[in-house]
Amino acid sequence: MKWSNIFKFALTGTLALSLAACGGGNGNTPNNSQGTKEPGVEGTANTPEKPKDVTITFQNIFPDPTDPKHIMMKTIVANYEAENPHVKIELDSLNTDQQKLKLKTQAASKEVPDITVVNPSAQMKPFVDAGLFAPLNDMVEENGLKDTFQEGILEWYTFDGNLYALPDGNNIGLVYYNKELFEQGGVEVPTTFEEMVEVVKTLKSKGIQPMAIGEKDTWTGSFLFMNVLLRTNGGPGFLQDVMDGKKTFEDPAFLEAVDSLQNLIQAGAFQEGATSFDYNAGGNLFNTGKAAMYYMGSWATGGIETSSVNGKIGVFKFPTVNGKGDPNEFMLAPGSAFAISANSDHLEETKKFLNYFMLNFPQEAFKVKGAVGIAQKVDGDFKAAGYSDMAMDVLAMFKDVKGGDLAFDNTMNPGTTQVHLTSIQNLFVQKKDAADVAKEHQTAYESNK
Repeated sequence: MKWSNIFKFALTGTLALSLAACGGGNGNTPNNSQGTKEPGVEGTANTPEKPKDVTITFQNIFPDPTDPKHIMMKTIVANYEAENPHVKIELDSLNTDQQKLKLKTQAASKEVPDITVVNPSAQMKPFVDAGLFAPLNDMVEENGLKDTFQEGILEWYTFDGNLYALPDGNNIGLVYYNKELFEQGGVEVPTTFEEMVEVVKTLKSKGIQPMAIGEKDTWTGSFLFMNVLLRTNGGPGFLQDVMDGKKTFEDPAFLEAVDSLQNLIQAGAFQEGATSFDYNAGGNLFNTGKAAMYYMGSWATGGIETSSVNGKIGVFKFPTVNGKGDPNEFMLAPGSAFAISANSDHLEETKKFLNYFMLNFPQEAFKVKGAVGIAQKVDGDFKAAGYSDMAMDVLAMFKDVKGGDLAFDNTMNPGTTQVHLTSIQNLFVQKKDAADVAKEHQTAYESNK
């Protein structure tokens, strides 16, 4: 797979794909295929019977009502229900860690909701192996849905030739910063990780919260750590080398990454009690101007665009660490994705809704300033639509992607991943010897491979 293809954006004023087939009322969406009849008239050979009432449970990770994707989701759902009165979409909105835990419990009892959320590659494979998800090959051919996705992105959700989920995003990790707070603190954008640590110390000394994180949701600290490891390793592939037996977690690159992250934490980078802030609470610290920097995937752009700090935010690539790594190698984040339960009581109705949802996703996300980093092609002029200079800078960064790594939990087996997430979270509470952290990881890997 070529990363240059997956993250290719044609930024020539318009990111072009004709989505004219999308949206309600155009006669092309699957909801228009149902016949109707006059009230009180029984179905005959010439009059289709009234469709049976259906409730579709839609588990999602858009719980924050201020999140553009939450707003977009509610809009699409409302439109679908209006056009299909016999269908009720029941939303089960959870934060990421809550949803992952709930899905594991549901999967154990084979009671997966009609639509749920999974992450790519290693995270979704156990669910696929257990036969819990319905193949979507036929569904994506309807109305050209498959062609709306960026080249190569669906490969992360495909096993043995079957596509099992449709992603909402295709993102990169980067650092957002508040220009006003940087000016107040008298600091410049860091070009190295070591400068970043010094910026943290300077901001802290002037009473400015340097960085925000929501480490109650453990993937956030892991995502940051993995970008440090991507640099100390001198490039991508550390976890793959471990799985191939070429390296262990006690490799110098891993030890250096642990020490580097701890240097940032010990410098006072993150808010007090960082492990009690979930993802939304951590992000809101930055979005309300209470922190100067925020490391996150480019999906955060939409929330910033609609926040009180819009217009004050810049963005920079994660820097080199001790002179190692290439800033144009990013943490790559093919997004969470929507899967359909193989045991749904109304499989075809659920497929019709998800097809409609994804066909309308790009245009509705674009309207609410949430289209940066989505997995589908977008028909629209971002600048003319009022997207900020920061958003345009993020879009331009996609053109610079040379490669990178996936998140730990999208790469490694679940048992090792859980130890990793807890181990990295502990670093935000107390300093630990890097050799001990490495040994925790290696022991877990050897016990779970």
